Amino acid sequence: MSRSELQPAAPVAATIYRGESVENTHLAHVVVVDADGRLLYSFGDAARITLARSAAKPAQALAVLETGALEHCGFDEADLALMCASHSSEPRHIERTRAMLAKAQASEADLRCGGHPPLSDAVYVDWIRRGFTPTGVCSNCSGKHAGMLAGARSIGAALAGYELPAHPLQVRVKQTVASVCDLPDDGVQWAIDGCNLPTPAFPLDRLARLFAKLAAAQDRHEAGAAATPPRTAALARIYRAMTSYPELVGGEGRFCTLLMRAFGGALVGKVGADGSYAIGVRASRQTARLGAKGALGIALKIEDGNAAALYAVTAQLLAVLDIGTPEQRATLDGFHAPKRLNTMGVEIGRMDFSIELAAHR
Repeated sequence: MSRSELQPAAPVAATIYRGESVENTHLAHVVVVDADGRLLYSFGDAARITLARSAAKPAQALAVLETGALEHCGFDEADLALMCASHSSEPRHIERTRAMLAKAQASEADLRCGGHPPLSDAVYVDWIRRGFTPTGVCSNCSGKHAGMLAGARSIGAALAGYELPAHPLQVRVKQTVASVCDLPDDGVQWAIDGCNLPTPAFPLDRLARLFAKLAAAQDRHEAGAAATPPRTAALARIYRAMTSYPELVGGEGRFCTLLMRAFGGALVGKVGADGSYAIGVRASRQTARLGAKGALGIALKIEDGNAAALYAVTAQLLAVLDIGTPEQRATLDGFHAPKRLNTMGVEIGRMDFSIELAAHR
């Protein structure tokens, strides 16, 4: 029997109607865990091997942080936020990348990511109007790459080849990602991301566990817990950087930015290309009501990689789990329930959700 035959089938999470006819269905997997890694709820296959893509950036940033690179190169919390970003290539993102490179005594020529059309439509229109050609600093992953160069500098490794799997820095990254996800080194599969760095694949519940750990670390930091382990302190620092500078993690009008702004530090969220998303929710009455011991981690994967469906389902999950207030969740209405209009402004359809979480408590 093949591996695919052993794995649970992906159920339909969202259906798009044009009139009363089904136009598209979007299959998905969802997992909810607590800070101890206990499986609380699932939809589909909680163990679905998932390329986390940019949702793994906090774990990659952790590896850089643990080299001492931020202190060595004089990076601040905003720089750390950009290391975790899939940014919109706005001027503030590009300028900060350049400043980070200068602090790391590196140049744009050292970057092994390339330019591409921006994630922001407004930025794209501006670039077209100006005839602008994007280069490496304009990559939505440029902050991660600048951080990797700083990490290589910090451990005394060559800058050249920092993106290669066998480079000493990437060896550290691989070990850190596996460790923080509570997996053996060989429990993580690796491929090459769109930005040219190694990208991990692991069970979906481990992505949820990573984000639960981020939120739990911040809970411990704010509680002033004595003798906080260095890794916990580092995870809390990443949490604070992302939630303090959400405009650097995404950009104007982007889902991640709107989400973290609306919740004011109560949760952290990060998108991954081709249909993955993860959220870490700090401990509260709401997380306790859901059966969590401490913080909560949520991860999902849309099987067809559709970004619009991903954001809609993520927003729906917040409503299903009753995370935050209705007012906070309403900030995401443009992603959750956008009007489906044709070119004449006529409403032509809708999206319905069919997410029934199975409880594992």
